[in-house]
Amino acid sequence: MIRTPHTYAEWVEVLKVFKAKEDDSEVMQAMHRGTIEWQSGVAERFSAKLMEAVNTRLNAASDKFQKDMSRARGSEGALVQALLSMRKEMAFLAKAVDIPAVPEEQRKQFVQLVLDQADSAQKSLEDSARKDHSGKLSSVIRNHKVNRF
Repeated sequence: MIRTPHTYAEWVEVLKVFKAKEDDSEVMQAMHRGTIEWQSGVAERFSAKLMEAVNTRLNAASDKFQKDMSRARGSEGALVQALLSMRKEMAFLAKAVDIPAVPEEQRKQFVQLVLDQADSAQKSLEDSARKDHSGKLSSVIRNHKVNRF
């Protein structure tokens, strides 16, 4: 069981587990139960650690998606699974960064960064699907958006 973080040092440990994607349900609970003294210095370091962890997870999700897409070889089912997996990770990250211990303004910024990444990924997918003249890929991507959660 992951201890609920209250100090910056404890948050660093929780964020390491979060970044490594070791125990998402436990990490989510700990992050949402945790507290932190939001003061100059701590706030900046905490924000940097959180964004580092989120970026690592976003990059990993993107890499996994690319591998899943290359393995799909035109299989609609595999493509849908890849899209849904990416959507699930984006939704998890958006929920994870909405940490009650963080002031609302910063929380909104953290969530918006994840939403912006999801929107960017969806736009990129739609743009690349335009090259498929059959329209099948475009239809699947529009019907299983990675930014709708």
